[in-house]
Amino acid sequence: MTLRDLNPGESGTVVSIGQKGPLKRRLMDMGITPGIGIKVVKVAPLGDPVEVNIRGYELSLRKDEAQQIIVEK
Repeated sequence: MTLRDLNPGESGTVVSIGQKGPLKRRLMDMGITPGIGIKVVKVAPLGDPVEVNIRGYELSLRKDEAQQIIVEK
């Protein structure tokens, strides 16, 4: 499942980040790495962006970015 599939209030553990390249590097620089816990705080009314809590801070991601993050509950 991807981060985009989680509903507000649900948590998961990052398994991997889908594609290689600058997007993967950018997400990893923001602290999204395999094995870290991540929680969906809220989703905007039209579904974009998604606000998550990771490593003690709030982070907003676009839907396409959230789609690249593979998580397990």
